[in-house]
Amino acid sequence: MTKEECKKLVLDIIADIAPDEDLSNIKPDVRLRDQLQLDSMDFLDIVMELRKRHGIEVPEADYIHLASLDSCGEYLTPKFVAAGVKA
Repeated sequence: MTKEECKKLVLDIIADIAPDEDLSNIKPDVRLRDQLQLDSMDFLDIVMELRKRHGIEVPEADYIHLASLDSCGEYLTPKFVAAGVKA
């Protein structure tokens, strides 16, 4: 699992929970909530989907690491690798 593959999995989740969002121009270094119409419930849905789909647990204290696609890649890639998730 690479960071790019990890980011793709996060985008897949966002596409499912916010199907009206245009994800084609997401800037990886900019906060997702500044680019998309995501509210706090949508953000929690992302965390829940990570757990449900991939068995990835994200403690509340670590939510800050999911702010941008780049930070998601940095934080989640080792977790995906440890969980044996394939892209």
